[in-house]
Formats: sequence, C-alpha cells, structure tokens
Amino acid sequence: MAAGGFCKLPNGTVVVALNLPSPAGGPGGVRVLVHAQNRARALTRLRNLGLRAIYLRGNAAPPSPDEITAVLHHPDGLIWRTAPDNGVNGTELWHPIRALLRRPMTQA
Repeated sequence: MAAGGFCKLPNGTVVVALNLPSPAGGPGGVRVLVHAQNRARALTRLRNLGLRAIYLRGNAAPPSPDEITAVLHHPDGLIWRTAPDNGVNGTELWHPIRALLRRPMTQA
C-alpha cells in the first residue's frame, strides 16, 4: 500500500503520484509519477513492472503542477525521484523508471 494521489487532466487522462518505500530496502522512499488513461491503468503499469502491492486509496498526496509537467514531458510517462521528506528534492532531477528497477550486475 502507498500514500499518494491523482489529478485528472482536461483531456481525460490522469497523473498518479505514489510515495513508495525504497526498493533497495534502505531508509527513505521514492515518489513515482505515472501518466495513463485512468487510475486503474496507471496502477497496472506499475504492477507489470514488478511492483505488485501497489494500491491507491484516497487522494492525500496528489501530484503538484511541477510534477505533472515533468511526467507529461517524459516519453515513457513514468518517472521517479527520492521522496520529498528526504529534503533532497530541491535539486534532484526526475529519473526514468528503468533506473529505479535496474539491478546492479554482479561479476562472476
């Protein structure tokens, strides 16, 4: 389960924002933004990437106008950065979701 929210755009699509725990298991978390036709499709996109236990209940942390602009200008429509409570977001850029899910290669 994750805290988050959504915003319906004038063209009928939505931007969903979720605060998730860090996939690496460390302290803090990440803020993920998804642009999709509706909320269900946005959550399905994340589940298809392996983030299975993702649910959006309520609208406690909707995306800001700057976050909406960022996800709309990204070709994949799926971006992330560290969660706002870390105090880092003043200068941190948005990353494509591939960078979050990429596992470091181990050398044999």
